[in-house]
Amino acid sequence: MTARADNAPGETRARGSFYIRYMVEPYLYLSPAVIVIALVMLVPLVIGISYAFQAVNLLRPFDTGWVGFENFQALWSDRKFWLALKNTFWWTVGSITFQFFLGLGLALLLNTRFYGKRLVQALVFLPWAVPTFLSALTWAWLFNPTIGPLPHWLAALGILSEPYNILGDPDLAMWGPITANVWFGIPFFAITLLAALQSIPGELYEAAEIDGASAWQTFTKITLPFLAPMIAITVMLRTIWIANFADLIFVMTGGGPANSTQILSTYIFTTAFRKLDFGYASAIAVALLGLLLIYAVVLLVLRRKLVKI
Repeated sequence: MTARADNAPGETRARGSFYIRYMVEPYLYLSPAVIVIALVMLVPLVIGISYAFQAVNLLRPFDTGWVGFENFQALWSDRKFWLALKNTFWWTVGSITFQFFLGLGLALLLNTRFYGKRLVQALVFLPWAVPTFLSALTWAWLFNPTIGPLPHWLAALGILSEPYNILGDPDLAMWGPITANVWFGIPFFAITLLAALQSIPGELYEAAEIDGASAWQTFTKITLPFLAPMIAITVMLRTIWIANFADLIFVMTGGGPANSTQILSTYIFTTAFRKLDFGYASAIAVALLGLLLIYAVVLLVLRRKLVKI
């Protein structure tokens, strides 16, 4: 009993040293990075969200202060906001659909052996290295009916009645930025899905071949289940990026004609930096943030179920 009593202070000091070393010390090392992240990301986020509940208009510098939900009430009755929301949906869905399927096809192609594979890889990944501004200018030139070839090719194929400015047609203008975005974003899916394909054990394909499985059965029973978690993550990330991707549309069409290519991110930009109404622009940004958070949560839940399966 005396020996245990004598050892009690030593054991207490050992527990305290263990707690400090393994429970507190790691957070001390992480604290500089956490502080930097908080200053760079969280502080601007909180300030930006707070602007949504204020009147912050540089054209009316003396009419400022907290207005509560007035910006969101104005948003609810804003016809241009709902049009931009609809355009954002079609812009995102159209871009993601073509990017994913074409990227998956390229990943499957690059996962095989053929002559000139390295050259094809370099060409496939090239669009991802081109600056967005330059990509937008290039595609705007391609769609120009005077100096660009695309309207003439489409007219020759019978798709258009005559070569004209597609980007100036409210019914077709959105297809211009979508086409440019598909060309720009295919490498992202090709790279990520190719990495996932190369991680699938080759023994599974060998066993499927021995069992006499067809190419479609091999794809649906082996390839697709292994790719499902990666597909969920890449689609989620790319959807968020595209919904916030204002560069291509702003350079190619500026949101026109007649707001037919105006999406929420371009509407935020024009409201903030043309109308100088940062309060209302922040309300639009908060609405977009809420929609993307709901989407991300739903997709992550589906991904977790796929992983369990």
